Amino acid sequence: MSGQPDELVSFYGNSLKLTKCSFAVSKAYKAVAAPGTTLWDLYPELLDPGARSMIEAVLAGGLPRNIAIRSSSSGDSRSLLVFGTDRGLGVIETRDARASSETSAGEADRALLLHQARHDVLTGLANRRQFTSDLETSFPVPKSQKLALMQLDLDDFKPVNDTLGHGAGDAVLKMTAERIQAVLRDGETAYRLAGDEFAVIQRRRNQPSEAEDLAASLVRAFKEPFTIDGIDVFVGASVGIAIAPTDGNDGEQLMKAADIALYAAKNDGRGRARTFNRSMMIMLEQRETLRRSLRVALKERQFFIEYQPLVELSEGIVGFEALLRWRHPYAGVVPPSVFIPMAEADGLMGDIGAWVLEQACREASTWPSHFIVAVNLSPAEFLLRGFTDRVSGILDAVEFPAERLEIEITETVLLERNTKNLDILHTLEVLGVRIALDDFGTRYSSLSYLQNFPFDTIKIDRHFIKDVETNPKSQTIVRFIIGLAHGLGMRITAEGVETAGQATWLRREKCDRLQGHLLGAPMSSDAIGDFLRQGSFATAWIG
Repeated sequence: MSGQPDELVSFYGNSLKLTKCSFAVSKAYKAVAAPGTTLWDLYPELLDPGARSMIEAVLAGGLPRNIAIRSSSSGDSRSLLVFGTDRGLGVIETRDARASSETSAGEADRALLLHQARHDVLTGLANRRQFTSDLETSFPVPKSQKLALMQLDLDDFKPVNDTLGHGAGDAVLKMTAERIQAVLRDGETAYRLAGDEFAVIQRRRNQPSEAEDLAASLVRAFKEPFTIDGIDVFVGASVGIAIAPTDGNDGEQLMKAADIALYAAKNDGRGRARTFNRSMMIMLEQRETLRRSLRVALKERQFFIEYQPLVELSEGIVGFEALLRWRHPYAGVVPPSVFIPMAEADGLMGDIGAWVLEQACREASTWPSHFIVAVNLSPAEFLLRGFTDRVSGILDAVEFPAERLEIEITETVLLERNTKNLDILHTLEVLGVRIALDDFGTRYSSLSYLQNFPFDTIKIDRHFIKDVETNPKSQTIVRFIIGLAHGLGMRITAEGVETAGQATWLRREKCDRLQGHLLGAPMSSDAIGDFLRQGSFATAWIG
C-alpha cells in the first residue's frame, strides 16, 4: 500500500522513524525534510496517552485503528488510519470531514485485508507469504549492503505443546514474537514461518558480524523462562545464519544455507547460533546417512546395552542402570545424544524402548536376586497407548520381578499434570515397579510434581555434583534436594560422581545412592560377573 501522490500516506520503521511517504505528506509537513523524522514529529497529538496506547497495540500485532486527532494550533480535525506493516507502521491521513467517515471505512477495510494477508494471526508478525515476497525482492542484493537471513527454531517447544496443551503453546509463541521484536532495530524484520519456526531478515553492510551480534541477542532473549499458569517453562532458541550473496544468490539458496546452519546449531547442543559454512554440508550428509541406518539398526541387532553400577552408601552395589548404545557398522559407536532424538522424531522409540526394557530385564535376571535394573524412559514412550500393558507383558514374559525394575522418567513427561499421567504412574506403582525422577533440578523442577506423583527416587543431575566440593551454591542446592526428598519419604541418587571428595561430601550429607565413574564405568553384561567377583574401589572405600 504505497498510496497515490495526492494521498497522505506515510510509513515508519520499528523505531517509528519515517521511512517513506507520499508526495502529499512531504508537501504538507516541513518536518519530513529533517533527518531522523519520527511519527511523533509529524503527529505530536499521538503522544496523548490514549492515542499512544492505540499505537502500541497496533505495533504489538493488533488490528488497524482509526485515531481522531485535533491540531492544538489550528483546531483542525483529522482522522488517522494506523495499520501494521512488515517493518513497522503505516498511516493514512484523512482531512475532509465530510468524506472522513466513508473514506476511513473503505481504507480500514483495505488495511485490514492487507494486514490479514501478510501477517500471522496469532503473533502479529509478518507471515510466510510476506517473508517469501520480501526475500525474493531482495535479490540482487545491492553492492552497498549485504543481506542476512536468520532461521530461528524454538528448543523444547514440542513437550510444552504436547503436555501443557495448545493454549500454553500459543502463549509461548506470542511471547516469543514479543522477545524477538524487542531486540530488532531498523533494517531488521521478523517473520513467523510456521509452528515454532521464525525468521529474521537483516540488511547491513558489516556482515556476518552484524548478523552474529543480532543472533546472539536473540539467543540471550530466550534464557529466561516463560511463565505459563504459574509454571516456569524453559524454551530456548537456536539460530542459523546465512549471508547473501556469499551463501546464496537467490532466496532458495539462502534458505537452504540458513537451514543447514540452524541444524548445525541444534546439533552442537542447541540454544546457540551458527553461521553457515561449506563444511556443514558434509555433516548434514553424514547425519542423513545415520538417520536412514537407524531404521534397520534394531532388526540387524546393532543396539547393545552397557550397565553402570548403582551404589547404596549403606549397602554397597544394589544394581545397575541400563545405558543404550548403537554400534553402527561403519560409523562405530554412535552417542545416544545423537541417535535418540532422531529415533524420537521418526517414531522409532516405542520399538527401541521395548527392546531395551526386555533385554535389560533378561540380563538382570542373571544377577544377584536383590539387584535392581534402572531403565530410562523416553517421553515418546510414556505417551504411547498401552504403555503399562507393554511393561507388564515384558515382565511376565521374562519372569522378572517388578520390584527389581526401576523406570527413570524426566520432568518433561510430567508437564501436564493430568489424570492420564497419574493413572500411568499409579499403575506402575501397583505393578510394583519403582519410579525415579531423573535429572532433577535441570528443567522445570516444579515442587508440585513431588507432591502429586509417587516417586521412589529422585536423581540429582551431574551438573550440581561436578563442583559440589567447592561451590557453595551447588552445595546449598544439593542439601535442599536431599532434605526435600527425605522429608517426602523418597530416596536420593547422585549422578556423575567422579572423585572420592565428591563421594565423601555426599555421604556426609546423607545422600542414599551414588552413580559415576568413581564407582564403576559402564560395562557390558558379560563383564558384570568379573566386576562383582573382583570387588571394586567403590565397595572398598564405602566399607
